[in-house]
Amino acid sequence: MCEASETAAAQAPLPPQGSEPVNKRPDWDTYFMDIAHVVKTRSNCCRRNVAALIVKDYRIISTGYNGTPRGVRNCCDGGCERCHSNVPSGSGLGECICSHAEENSITQAAYHGISTKGATIYVTLSPCLMCSKMIINAGIREVVYDEEYSVTEQTRAILAEAGVTLRRLAGYRRPMLTRAPASPDAAP
Repeated sequence: MCEASETAAAQAPLPPQGSEPVNKRPDWDTYFMDIAHVVKTRSNCCRRNVAALIVKDYRIISTGYNGTPRGVRNCCDGGCERCHSNVPSGSGLGECICSHAEENSITQAAYHGISTKGATIYVTLSPCLMCSKMIINAGIREVVYDEEYSVTEQTRAILAEAGVTLRRLAGYRRPMLTRAPASPDAAP
């Protein structure tokens, strides 16, 4: 710090005791979950938008969102017949060609040779049983989620038995995401 800055900092009045700090930085969980909510805006599933963010040593090592596999027509463009049908939520999942956000974040890390051992995964929606098995096998030690999908007792039990912590982010408030209209000369 330069000498002038040190002097200014020393002369700056301290906020009154018990008052709110001026700089309201989010805690780490909120910070990473907020980013996960931004990542979910990339989802191409026409039914549900979900994202996952893998963090190790307070650094993001991989992200993923739900949608069709790489090189396959996007779900929102008709790539997944199941998602474009009127089947009820949770049924016909064997016909869905979309990958889950957790699956995509784990495979993205593997694709780039990044270890997920000992990491934490932040997900906007609690993981299903299949994704929980992938999380365990990827060596991820903690799952932090925002909304609950359908965490079954079997899912909770398998994560607990494998030593993976599952916790809902208590008191979390989703960020308000707004996007300015794209300029006509913006690249796609």
